[in-house]
Parts: sequence; C-alpha cells; structure tokens
Amino acid sequence: MLVPPDMLAAQSKMVYQLNKYYTEKVQSRKLTSAKTIQEVCRVVQDVLKEVEVQEPRFISSLTDYNGRYEGLEVISPTEFEVVLYLNQMGVLNFVDDGTLPGCAVLKLSDGRKRSMSLWVEFITASGYLSARKMRSRFQTLVAQACDKCSYRDSVKMIADTTEVKLRIRERFIVQITPAFKCTGLWPRSAAHWPLPQIPWPHPNLVVEVKTEGFDLLSKECIALQGKQSAMEGDAWVLSFLEAENRLLQGGCRKRCLSILKTLRDRHLDLPGNPVTSYHMKTLLLYECEKHPLESEWSEACIADRINGIFLQLISCLQCRRCPHYFLPNLDLFKGKSPSALENAAKQVWRLTREMLTNSRCFEKL
Repeated sequence: MLVPPDMLAAQSKMVYQLNKYYTEKVQSRKLTSAKTIQEVCRVVQDVLKEVEVQEPRFISSLTDYNGRYEGLEVISPTEFEVVLYLNQMGVLNFVDDGTLPGCAVLKLSDGRKRSMSLWVEFITASGYLSARKMRSRFQTLVAQACDKCSYRDSVKMIADTTEVKLRIRERFIVQITPAFKCTGLWPRSAAHWPLPQIPWPHPNLVVEVKTEGFDLLSKECIALQGKQSAMEGDAWVLSFLEAENRLLQGGCRKRCLSILKTLRDRHLDLPGNPVTSYHMKTLLLYECEKHPLESEWSEACIADRINGIFLQLISCLQCRRCPHYFLPNLDLFKGKSPSALENAAKQVWRLTREMLTNSRCFEKL
C-alpha cells in the first residue's frame, strides 16, 4: 500500500516527538519514582522486620531484585502498595462462586482440620479464613513495629481506616496488604478469558498467565461497600497484577503504559482521584485486544494507541463504568463521585483534542 509522503512525514514527526517526551518526561518520572521506591522500601522493610520478630508467621517478602521489588505497586508518585505474601493456605479451599464481585473466600476443606491451619485463630465458626480478622491482627503488629523500628521518627500509622497504611516522612503513603499467592489456579469468575473470537493473546501466553495464577489480598473491597453481606469481612480481593504485567510484554506495550502513567500524573491527578494508573493499564489491555497484531504495537503506532485509549477513557467516564479486564462484572469506577468522573471526562477530552489536532502537542504536555 502506498502511503502519501506527507502522511509519512507527519508520522515520523510524531515518533520523534514521542521519543523526546519519553526521554525527557517519562524517564525523569521513572528516575524520581525509583529513588522514592528505594527510600520507602527501606522504611517498610525495617517495619516488617520488627513485625516478624513479634509474629514469625508474618514473614517479609519485600525483597530487592536489582531495584525491582516483588509485590510493590506504584499507585501515584506519592502513593504505593506493598503486597506481603504469606505462607500457604494449606487446608483451605478457594471458593469463587460469583456472589461477591471481585472477591473470593477461603474455606476449610474439612472442619476436622481446623487445628492444622497455620492461621487457626482467624478461621470463623463457619470455617472461613477471615481477611479482616487477619488484617486487624497485622495492623496491631505494624502499629507496635512503627514505635520500635529505627525509622520511628519518620513513619506514622494512618488511623481511621481498617487498611494498614503508613505515612512516611509526611510525604509518602504506603499500604501494606497481607496476601496469598494462588499459583496454578484460575478463578471461575475469569473463566471467560480469553474471548474465543479475539486472536490476542497468543495461546502460549495464555497458558503462562493462567499458570502464574493470581493473588488474594486482604483489603477493603469497594464492590461490596454498602451491601450488607455477612461474607464481606471474610472475603479476599482478587488481584491479577503479575498476569497483567506478563500480558504487557512485547512490542511497545510497556513503553505505552509508561507514557500513559506520565500523562496521568501530569494532567489527570484530579480531586477525588477519578483516574488512576490502574484505569490506564486496564484500558491498555482492552486496546491490546482491539489491536492484536504485533505490528500494531511498533513505535510508529504508539500515538494512535494512546489516542484510542484516551477516547475509550472518555467513553468510560461518561458512562460512569470501567469494567475490570479479567472480571468485567467489577466496575473500577465504583465509589467514585459522579461529579469527579464528569470533571475528569472534560479534562481527558481537552487532553485528547490537543493530541489529535496538534502534531507538536508533546512539547508542552
């Protein structure tokens, strides 16, 4: 197919613009983020070391692999989540019957085996391992550890929440979330994935992702808020962090995500936090399905992919619904105020219009 020379020139100009943006803005964000992560993780490791002294079942899994920490997620430039992987569940079965969107429960496989569980005192009379009871105990341990650790002058526990949240140097917030890794399992609520009619991801990658499995997190589930469910406090939140990261390997997908996160931090850090990095990542995964070919994820196509994701984001904000990639019944905008979503839609539209109409937009974004 012959492409008009002026179109090729415009495309190469946009590639140049994006590469410059990546070098100047994205890399600078990554560098700042890496420094902050080192600083924050030093403090969290120290706190967790104290927790382990008091309660050996809560062993710290926060390990540095050449600057990369397993279980650490950057929520925003000042907010982080550390997932603390606990020792296996043993005599517990994973139950995911769809009654709790985005959640599952862990139930004793046999009532007689209660005493064999490592977490016996957190198992309810009905035989469920209670996420909230475990978190409550962990919260008490972390509060004591904050007073004893060597960084006690710069780390404070955040009150008025059932989550375990620390404020570090009055600048950073870190949530520490107890979790179980479920390797080799795949939840029934995500059984529809991948959609049979879509050629992405490749079957080999699907096998890898499903073998990787998912995590069960002990944290408040927004989808259950306001529902008077007896299971609410016992339920564990499903997380597919590793699966998502694996899917984004190959082509310029990771590069695209870094640009989206940078644009979000610089222009969409809005009151009520309607648009998070996770929304960006979710829409990027949907974009991968719409553009399944590797050739559609080359450097020359990044601008088109970003525009597509921003147009989809506007649509989601206007409909006030953003379905989770693996669990489409779970709405990622649940709990966000309609006015915050409306305000975000206007802001995203301004940004998108600038990107669609100004070939030099990345000089000032």
